[in-house]
Amino acid sequence: MQVTKGVVKALVGNHAVAYAVKQAKPQVLAVYPITPQTTMLEKLSEYVDRGELKARMIRVESEHSALASIYGAAVAGARVFTATASQGLLYMTEMLYWAGGQRVPIVAAVATRALASPWSILDDHQDFMSKRDAIWIQMMAENVQEAYDLTIQAFRISEHENVVLPVMMGFDGFILTHTMERVEVLHDSVVDSFIPPRKFNLVDFTDPVGVGPVAPPEDYIRIRFEAKKAMERSKRVIKEIFREYEDISGRPQHGLVECFMCRDADYVVVSMGAWSGDARVAVKRLRERGAKVGLLKVRVFRPFPFEEVRDYLRDCKGVLVMDRAYSFGSGGILVNEVKVSLYGHDVPVHSLVGGLGGMDVRPLHIQTALENLMEGKLEEERWLL
Repeated sequence: MQVTKGVVKALVGNHAVAYAVKQAKPQVLAVYPITPQTTMLEKLSEYVDRGELKARMIRVESEHSALASIYGAAVAGARVFTATASQGLLYMTEMLYWAGGQRVPIVAAVATRALASPWSILDDHQDFMSKRDAIWIQMMAENVQEAYDLTIQAFRISEHENVVLPVMMGFDGFILTHTMERVEVLHDSVVDSFIPPRKFNLVDFTDPVGVGPVAPPEDYIRIRFEAKKAMERSKRVIKEIFREYEDISGRPQHGLVECFMCRDADYVVVSMGAWSGDARVAVKRLRERGAKVGLLKVRVFRPFPFEEVRDYLRDCKGVLVMDRAYSFGSGGILVNEVKVSLYGHDVPVHSLVGGLGGMDVRPLHIQTALENLMEGKLEEERWLL
């Protein structure tokens, strides 16, 4: 495929994702309103009502029912989509594990938001990262453009014959969902070529079977092992699809991780999601002062890019991992993944926990933490309160 110049639009994050979904042409949608995702549902409903998206929008009474509905449609051969946030994602939890365990191709957008209690409608990553064991591929966007791009790629990844797994695209609530940015969208014809119609079913309707039966132990562990292998294969597939998307869009897609000034860096900050932009600013400021610092952004959280993280960080003098989600009794979720990646390498790894419940984290906070790291003054775990 050749690069075809897209169309520039000003879109808030929810509408950018909705536009990508429209172009992907799912046949069945089921979305239950919840802040900060609701305006995405409203925009998708507009597309269906105007005939711009020829899909069935199922009205459901809960997020659990939303995922249950498209789960059945996906098993029957339809391309499907849903979206949610926070407590809504928790309400979907039972069906998340059904979809992941059954390896049903589904795309879901998660507008990340803090979990109760206490109650908050503002952003952090606890909801998204709490589903890391549900057998879903998980990708996280830094900005509105990336939310649009990853949504389109998610459909292709989920339905790839060597993957066939559900995909969750996360993007920060309010910080991205309600922020308007310049977005370059692809032409419909380009997306049509990139995402061909789904051509396979999970069941043979000439020989009907029950879906979701109880499995004896010998079958259960075998099915789980096959899901493990599919998740491992998906790394190669994701990279291939990212490269192909880069060719048609002209926008660098990097890979499972993105390196910004980190190849020669002595100290690297690791981040995921919207505050990667703030970390980028902090790195630029310190580089201007001669400090050899860099940024490693995690784009794909599951499957976790252990090899890539290790390759970029194993020779560093220090690593600062920014955690917007916390496993109580264990520590920052992202920092623990980074520590596993660097097992056997003598690299000091520190955790900066912040942004929980929507608390502001500015470039200066990250810059100061990096300065303290370089001076040997940063504790292993610091909370920004």
